Amino acid sequence: MAQGILVAPGQVLGNPKTEKAGPNTHIQNGQICASVFGLADHNQAPTQDTNSTPVKTTAKTTDRATVSVTTTTSSINPISPTINSIVLARVTRLTLKQATVSILAISPSDSAASSSLAVCTTPFNGQIRLQDIRATEKDKVKMLQSFRVGDIVRAIVISLGDQAAYYLSTARNDLGVVMAWADDGEQLVPVSWKEMEGMTTGKREDRKVAKPI
Repeated sequence: MAQGILVAPGQVLGNPKTEKAGPNTHIQNGQICASVFGLADHNQAPTQDTNSTPVKTTAKTTDRATVSVTTTTSSINPISPTINSIVLARVTRLTLKQATVSILAISPSDSAASSSLAVCTTPFNGQIRLQDIRATEKDKVKMLQSFRVGDIVRAIVISLGDQAAYYLSTARNDLGVVMAWADDGEQLVPVSWKEMEGMTTGKREDRKVAKPI
């Protein structure tokens, strides 16, 4: 897995036979998996020189890299969503009219760059209404063809809402689903703006996909 990419809890990060599980990771089903939401970090152990005897030769041995997940949080000045903040959220519930989400990370500005995201110490509640999923052909949008429970969505805050939840929108090309899994746990990858497919099986599922940045 590439260095510094966003990962979600349960996402496979590496093989314990070749790498070591570090902070915020655990071993599950023979794989190193993320325990928290954050950025994957692969730290290669330093190479050490060892002198073998009795033959006077110098060899280099390299320990396994350590896989960990880092989070950027602010306990001194906790960050909260504001209008135009970019957020990453997990879909927790779906109805025909709206998706209920848990906001996991926030960018203080209209920027989706991973380095600018702060992971929430406590998740915030959010809602994506049917009319806020796409900017065009809103009458053709269907909730169950846009999101599934468990999806990680990149969205923008359009209203502070009420005391229950912030109102979010994915009505931009760069907003929508960024991580998704099939019912059997297989990770999905984007193949178009409205479809994702299994990395192994190639099975396709409908989503409102965020354009990669």
